[in-house]
Amino acid sequence: MSNGYDADVIIIGAGGGGAVVAKELGEKGLKVLVMEAGPWYGNKQWPEPNQKPGGIGSSSYEDLDIDLLKGSFTDLEDDMNDTITGKFRWGPANRDRSPWMRVHQEGGYTWQNAGVGGTTLSYFANSPRAYPRAFEQDWPISYEEMIPYYEKVESTLPVHPATGTSKEDIFYYGLKKAGWNYTDAVNLTEPGYRPQPNAILRINPLLNDPDFDLQNNNSVGCTLRGHCINGCKTGPTVDSVAKRSTLVSYIPLALATGNVEIRPNTFVTRIHMEENQTEGVYVDRITWRNTWTGETGELRAKVIVMAGGAIETPRLWLNSGLPANEWVGKGLTNHAFDCISGIFSEESLMNAIGMSDIKPFVGQTSAARFDHPGLGVMEPFGMGPGIYSIINYGLSQKGYYFQNSPDEAEPWDLEGMVVGELLKEFMRNYQRTLCIAIFTDDEVNQSNSITLDPVLMDENGFIPVVTYHMSEGDKERRDSLARIAARSMRLAGAEVITRANWPSDIYLHIMSTMRMGYVTDANCEAYDVKHLFIADNSVLSNGIGGPNPTLTTQALATRTSEKIIEKYFS
Repeated sequence: MSNGYDADVIIIGAGGGGAVVAKELGEKGLKVLVMEAGPWYGNKQWPEPNQKPGGIGSSSYEDLDIDLLKGSFTDLEDDMNDTITGKFRWGPANRDRSPWMRVHQEGGYTWQNAGVGGTTLSYFANSPRAYPRAFEQDWPISYEEMIPYYEKVESTLPVHPATGTSKEDIFYYGLKKAGWNYTDAVNLTEPGYRPQPNAILRINPLLNDPDFDLQNNNSVGCTLRGHCINGCKTGPTVDSVAKRSTLVSYIPLALATGNVEIRPNTFVTRIHMEENQTEGVYVDRITWRNTWTGETGELRAKVIVMAGGAIETPRLWLNSGLPANEWVGKGLTNHAFDCISGIFSEESLMNAIGMSDIKPFVGQTSAARFDHPGLGVMEPFGMGPGIYSIINYGLSQKGYYFQNSPDEAEPWDLEGMVVGELLKEFMRNYQRTLCIAIFTDDEVNQSNSITLDPVLMDENGFIPVVTYHMSEGDKERRDSLARIAARSMRLAGAEVITRANWPSDIYLHIMSTMRMGYVTDANCEAYDVKHLFIADNSVLSNGIGGPNPTLTTQALATRTSEKIIEKYFS
């Protein structure tokens, strides 16, 4: 590159936002280098990504290999999602080594992935838009300005209304009986239920063929076989895999430009500042570390984009000693999750939907939703029995169910963790159990934060400390959604209803720690340091009302790419 640059743009992170920026900038002819901390599955340069270091980087679409991807992604829950040894854990590719540490002030767990594709490797693929009312509160841009960028991402992935199975049918049935209305709106201002807008290719028409090979499927489209959370591998090529993680959607498109190189197993540990009279403080290079060999080095670019996620982006800012700002790492939102489950009899299911069971393991992870602007979201979901039992019955801030006396005023029968013989009984009814996840529209609170531990370090620097507490308003909104979920289940015929009452420190939708309008300007460029942009969940100005954040992050990353070109490469 000219002027001593290794690339026009360096992107830190190849997940939900970083991959989008790489594709958009590569298509405009910019030379882009993407640094990804985790491994790359389905690439010939890394045929054994968890056993050997493999290559340095790849810039060729021809390196993508569907057989390698299918060999890496198994249907085994522990192999893929174990928090210590799973392939999708937050840690180095070598699974003989420990995961990377986080400090959680109240205990808890952050569900994030390392690897090309980031946390979209095991996401639900739910891709709704934000609620318009969320933009009226904290955002420096309007919802209307976001619409064309939403449309572009929805077309690129693409996003379709999901095809439901029994779990969605019984979900709709209960909400309808409770008096809620169906909606086909995409820009939601009123409550209603609808099919999930999913970034999953439409149902494979060959499913009706009695000779269809479900295990070795080489045709295009979803097969509803479940196991989505373990990494979809349905399709004849990497870029035609049904569930559209950025690994199989934006990454192939970025490589196809011929202008993008991606380096996995490369952890960025520092961003360096310079200063001159013309621009003031600006960034122009990074320090990286190879997670296999420990080798370090520096790379230079005219623009640097931080896309490591809502924990690692503020961590890197702080470890780099970038300019102080009272909102760096502050204002964390997480959608204050909860979970309501209901067990149905065969008779009640036959009366409601004409099926004798729900089979949570069949179909897309979640194919329906109930949106309530002002409160948040409800989604039915299904997984394999291991993860399902943990989410339904193994997490609670209320302790064990037998420690909590049933409250006759509440529409659930049990509250808290279910263990022992009752857990065995409940899991024997797994195939007739509906689980509804709740995402609360939680408030931005400056005390909810990502900070650095003053003492503890790993090989990548001082480790992040995650702090989050629900406000009283968050609790009230979450309780309201829990009651709606439980009452609709009861009307649908559920015989036993359990509320988990999750602790607040289970982190799934981590957002707003580098807020647009507070840490960055309206173009997502840092206020206090030039040439530095942010393109991940951290830059969202708030929790967008409760909906899943990935589509909004990707739409905003698309817009940010335009702003980078306009300011520095026009």
